[in-house]
Amino acid sequence: MIRVFAFVGVVGVALLSATPAMAAEKVELKSVHMCCDGCAEEVAAILGKVQGVTGVSTDKKSKSATFTAADTKAAQKALDALAEGGFHGDAGKDKGYAFKDDSGVKAGKVKALTVTGFHNSCGGCVKSFREAIKDVKGVAGDNAKSKVTTAEVTGEFDAAELVSALNKAGFHVKVK
Repeated sequence: MIRVFAFVGVVGVALLSATPAMAAEKVELKSVHMCCDGCAEEVAAILGKVQGVTGVSTDKKSKSATFTAADTKAAQKALDALAEGGFHGDAGKDKGYAFKDDSGVKAGKVKALTVTGFHNSCGGCVKSFREAIKDVKGVAGDNAKSKVTTAEVTGEFDAAELVSALNKAGFHVKVK
C-alpha cells in the first residue's frame, strides 16, 4: 500500500512539473504619449513599480514602451497602472490584456466635454493634447494648461471620437 501511495505521489509530481508554467510575456506598447524625457521617465517609473514587471525600457522617439511581465495578469496590472497615470497605448490585439475602456464617454454630439486624468506635465503635453484633438470634426478649442490634468474641449463634436483621438495619441482620459 505504501508503494502505491509513493507511486501516485511520484506520478503527481511528474505531472505537475510537466505542466507548462505561465510563461513570461514580452509586452510592447505603441503610441504611448512621450513628448519629452520626463514623460518617458514617468512611464518607466510607473511600470517599474508593478509587481511581476521587469526589463522596462521606453523610446521617446518611437513613443513605445517595452517590458517583460511574469504573466498576462501582471501585464494587465501594468496597463492599468499606466492608465491610472494618464497614459494610454496600443498593446496589440488578442493578447489577453488591453487598456480598459473606462472613460465613461457616450457617443453623440456635445458642445463641451470635460476630460480628466490624463498625463500633462509640461507644455509639450499640452501641445500633444491639442495636436490629438485638432482633427476631431467640430472641435473649436480647449482650455488645457500645463500641469493640469483636466481640460474642457468645446465646439460641436462627437464625444466618443474625441476620447478615441486622445487614446490614439497616448492619453488615457475619463469624462467628467
